[in-house]
Amino acid sequence: MLKTMLSVLGSEDLRKKLLFTAFILLIFRFGSFVPVPGVDLESLQSAIDQRGSRLLDFLNLFAGGALTRFAVFALGIMPYITASIILQLMTVVIPSIEKLQKEGESGQQKITQYTRYSTVGLAFVQSFAYVFYFRSQDALPDLSLSSFYLIAITLTAGTTLVMWLGELITQRGVGNGISLLIFASIVASVPAAITGWWHLQPVSQVIVAVIALAVVVGVVFVNEGQRRIPIQYAKRVVGRRMTSGGTTYMPLRVNMAGVIPVIFASAVVIIPATFAEFGGRGSLFQDISDFLAPGSWYYIVFEATLIILFTYFYTAVVFNPVDQADNLKKHGGYIPGVRPGRPTAVYLDRVITRLTLPGAIYLAAIAEMPNITFQYLPETNVFFFALGGTSILIIVGVALDTIRQMEAQLMMRSYEGFLK
Repeated sequence: MLKTMLSVLGSEDLRKKLLFTAFILLIFRFGSFVPVPGVDLESLQSAIDQRGSRLLDFLNLFAGGALTRFAVFALGIMPYITASIILQLMTVVIPSIEKLQKEGESGQQKITQYTRYSTVGLAFVQSFAYVFYFRSQDALPDLSLSSFYLIAITLTAGTTLVMWLGELITQRGVGNGISLLIFASIVASVPAAITGWWHLQPVSQVIVAVIALAVVVGVVFVNEGQRRIPIQYAKRVVGRRMTSGGTTYMPLRVNMAGVIPVIFASAVVIIPATFAEFGGRGSLFQDISDFLAPGSWYYIVFEATLIILFTYFYTAVVFNPVDQADNLKKHGGYIPGVRPGRPTAVYLDRVITRLTLPGAIYLAAIAEMPNITFQYLPETNVFFFALGGTSILIIVGVALDTIRQMEAQLMMRSYEGFLK
């Protein structure tokens, strides 16, 4: 990794891209500290400290602390992530969107356009929900109708700007812009995590350090793990030429779903707590929220089960064995020992089903390890909430992906061609 960074700094083009990415991330962090108009920050912070909730802390983590400051970027990039997930799920349900996905670059541009429109709509709805929530917690004063709409429009505009910044990084910077924005938001909580770790007992410090190191090693090991399916291509006649066959492989990752199942499960688990905030004591959602209290064994088992189910579901969305088998057949490829067509689809489905199980268990274990540790060492919650298993999973995953992209660009620029 250090060698890659030194090579990047030695390339003028990549150095400019790296500086541009850092500049955009700096703008993103600056917007996380600019409050929306008409908000008294001292009254807001006092009300949040008195009525702090796990729901608010969870949402604030992915906003880089901007939510508790009610900043312009308080919604963060989560509306865009939600819109992207909805569009991906709709490709399975709506044939027209699935057709657009198969049209190549032009279809992808239309899907991107739909995602942008959906992001603006979701951000507008979420901004209203946040204003109502903070108003119900006495964190905001009585607002006039014009002030209410001004805050909602400001938050929506902030999300739209964040989405544009992420696309700028993807187009002109290094790495995936949206992932890097989430990365920056979570990394902002690292100082708080280190401070919390420093104030632990010596035994707890050692245990937390060992667990954090084990999580990082496990994330790297599983993210890089893959099952390689051998693919043989037959000789074909294209025009007046005969192409020679060859042997390659189809890489199937152990964790093909990434961190999306963890985000899905976390969103579902906090639904009762969300409705309980508005329903108050004595409501059905409050009873469910008390039963699924964060850190309890019911909470751990329920969330782990959801992560495993969502892992299988999302893997089925991103990998279609029938489409893969059809593509292989069209290009004259086949798996040795397996007939092309339907038998290939059945074989790939069986492999991906078995491969997904260890990936799903791995995701559940990484996400629930802090909660299990908290059962026996309650004081470690200060560290693990600021930098828990999900946060480490995202940080390490984004870092590995960015390093891979930089290595690919370095390889492309160092290739001299056959004339030299």
